Amino acid sequence: MKIVDIRATTVAVPLEAPLRHSNGAHWGRFVRTLVEVEADNGLVGLGEMGGGGESAEAAFRALMPYLKDHDPFQLEALRFKIANPTASLYNNRTQLLAAIEFACIDLIGQHLGVAACDLLGGRVRDEVPFASYLFFRYAGDGFDEVRTPDQLVAQARALKREHGFTVHKLKGGVFPPDYELECYRALAEALPGDRLRYDPNAVLSMAEGLRFGRAIEHLDNDYLEDPVFGLEGLRYLREQLRVPLATNTVVVNFEQLASNVLRRSADVVLLDTTFWGGIRPCVKAAGVCETFQLGVAVHSSGELGVQLATMLHLGAVLPNLGYAADAHYHQLLDDVIEGGKLEYRDGRIPVPSGPGLGVRLDAAKVAEYSELYREKGGYPYDRDPGRPGWYSQVPNERFADPSHPG
Repeated sequence: MKIVDIRATTVAVPLEAPLRHSNGAHWGRFVRTLVEVEADNGLVGLGEMGGGGESAEAAFRALMPYLKDHDPFQLEALRFKIANPTASLYNNRTQLLAAIEFACIDLIGQHLGVAACDLLGGRVRDEVPFASYLFFRYAGDGFDEVRTPDQLVAQARALKREHGFTVHKLKGGVFPPDYELECYRALAEALPGDRLRYDPNAVLSMAEGLRFGRAIEHLDNDYLEDPVFGLEGLRYLREQLRVPLATNTVVVNFEQLASNVLRRSADVVLLDTTFWGGIRPCVKAAGVCETFQLGVAVHSSGELGVQLATMLHLGAVLPNLGYAADAHYHQLLDDVIEGGKLEYRDGRIPVPSGPGLGVRLDAAKVAEYSELYREKGGYPYDRDPGRPGWYSQVPNERFADPSHPG
């Protein structure tokens, strides 16, 4: 089996409403680049990458000289062909590699007639648990804003009723820390017995991070995720708090993982199949975490159904997956895979059982949302449409006004 073609298509899939975060916002849609890798036997493997547009599509097309006639089974050779660590100093291709790796694993699974998780060690669970992902958000078409504690609690309760979540993650860093602490406490009071986690995307100062962490120590926390930036900042807080600390920002490769093992800064590593360069690196990293008693969770970077499938197959094979996975997925209005959005059952999503990733593209949906991308274009992830001219700093001191609806 040899690779004969690579196709990339950028799509924009609508969200319920614009989602606010510490750096800016998702402006009412996710922009993703879908990748199709065709083999000489007629099979097509699927990949996905965040962001995109003409530059991403061109970047994938530019990989053809590297990958023409490459055997998809040769995954280690694929890594060095695309992302040699010294050559990549001049062209960081980690996320491109991830999308191609997804597609090659999909091809191998289809070729052999087995699910991707069976190529990765075999499943230890048939369903992967997920946390709700709660955002402060602007109003959308038919969807209310989320700005106040009462609105946030209503959102969490609605998601719990609809999807069965018993773990809730608040994406913070939007409003002043004291206000978000009030919101977090409101969630804990409204959802007794459920687990909580808070992620301000590393924009708190050391003093704010320490004060926030101490204020929530008595609550049912999974962890405090990236309250401050950097391994040293996390280590300083970890020495003084009784809440586990997690990261998806400063442990995203094996060198950083080694540093975290040698001088423990984060207790939980959130593995992202895109940020780490594929599913297989995440499995390897989870093995290191198992050896050194680090917790493991699965991170969400705003995926559609193709990357969600990679997260499910990853979650299926990790015996040390001790936490519910993240997913923005319930914020989406639609998906580009056949059969529509995958469904939650009691806060879990079943692992696809078909060969490879177990999902296929819906050509009509891809065409529809490709056209939507051409109509609307991309958006700057690190800007907020409701705050023209604003940009975030680390640590941040210019938070949004919680009394202002815009």
